[in-house]
Amino acid sequence: QVQLVESGGGLVQAGGSLRLSCAASGHTVSSRVMAWFRQAPGKEREFVARITWGGGSIYYADSVKGRFTISRVNARNIVSLQMNSLKPEDTAVYYCAAGWVLTGRPADFGSWGQGTQVTVSS
Repeated sequence: QVQLVESGGGLVQAGGSLRLSCAASGHTVSSRVMAWFRQAPGKEREFVARITWGGGSIYYADSVKGRFTISRVNARNIVSLQMNSLKPEDTAVYYCAAGWVLTGRPADFGSWGQGTQVTVSS
């Protein structure tokens, strides 16, 4: 099992930036696919970005491509999400997740953090 703890959410104006971090622990962390998802009120949880610890394979949802950057610090087991040019529609609870396969489906990720709120004002 992998334990995940997110941090870095908050309130920002449209056009601003935030950086989210996810601290991972557990003996299988280095073999996992790590991802960020988000869920806005009344909406389903949606994929944002994913990265592999070993090969650095990275993939983004079209809605955030060019604005968000996912990265990892292997030695510290941290996955970050740098969010630039934020829009009001980016407002959601953001979750860090760990899985075994390269997908964007929430059901394929077995470990989740508690979530961190991101609010973008217009």
